[in-house]
Amino acid sequence: MSAEPIIVIEAGKSERKYWRDVWNYRELLYFLTWRDVLVRYKQTVIGVAWVILRPLLIMLVFTIAFGKIAKLPSEGATPYPLLVLAGLLPWQFFATALSEASASLVSNANLVTKVYFPRIVVPVSATITSLVDFVVTLGLLVAAMAWYGVWPSARILAIIPLLALMFTAALGAGIWLAALNVRYRDFRYIVPFIVQFGLYVSPVGFSSKVIPEGWAWIYMINPMVGVIDGFRWALLDTGAPLDLRPLAVSAAISLGLLWAGIAYFRRAERSLADVI
Repeated sequence: MSAEPIIVIEAGKSERKYWRDVWNYRELLYFLTWRDVLVRYKQTVIGVAWVILRPLLIMLVFTIAFGKIAKLPSEGATPYPLLVLAGLLPWQFFATALSEASASLVSNANLVTKVYFPRIVVPVSATITSLVDFVVTLGLLVAAMAWYGVWPSARILAIIPLLALMFTAALGAGIWLAALNVRYRDFRYIVPFIVQFGLYVSPVGFSSKVIPEGWAWIYMINPMVGVIDGFRWALLDTGAPLDLRPLAVSAAISLGLLWAGIAYFRRAERSLADVI
């Protein structure tokens, strides 16, 4: 009787083996994503209504504060509420994904410490889950556009690469913060501050055109600037050409965030189960 083979499980002996493990655990990714979606909407008081109510309230506040009181200009003939809502969609996804992904490893500590699997699956699933909120909020924007009689043109096809860019920025930052949050628990206080601060320094409640040209390149360091400007150009007929500079900077920074996030996560992954 021949002895059964011994399987030695190692946390990614090589990069090629690690990414093969990630692919082999794709069903776990699906399970974690589906579980988070069910928990998010099943254990809330008003469920999906909150996903719609939150951006609606923010849109009203920003429209009054920036459009009525500060009297900041819109873009072309675009109604100011649509300007805000089109900018709020990608930002809300980024903020939600950042918050959920950064806390994902700590929230799944029992799973991380007991079973081997590529830990990067956890923050990736949290980022994918945030897309559900984005899709629901997209329905709110469609309804608002119909209310104002604004219809998208063929530019709407640009949403596909913009979605990829938005997801890349959120995933890179989320993976990085997920590993940092395990080692330094202070990040559970820092991340909400980053999200709150970023809402006001991103062109959500106003157009990027109000930024002085001398500050433009510094302002573009925020990877969501190019994404938000691109969303408005693709969805709303503002009559203005698309400025490719913010998109180029956003793409470079988003890819840099993803590369740096994965690199740091891989270095920290070996001790995550011990530290968490």
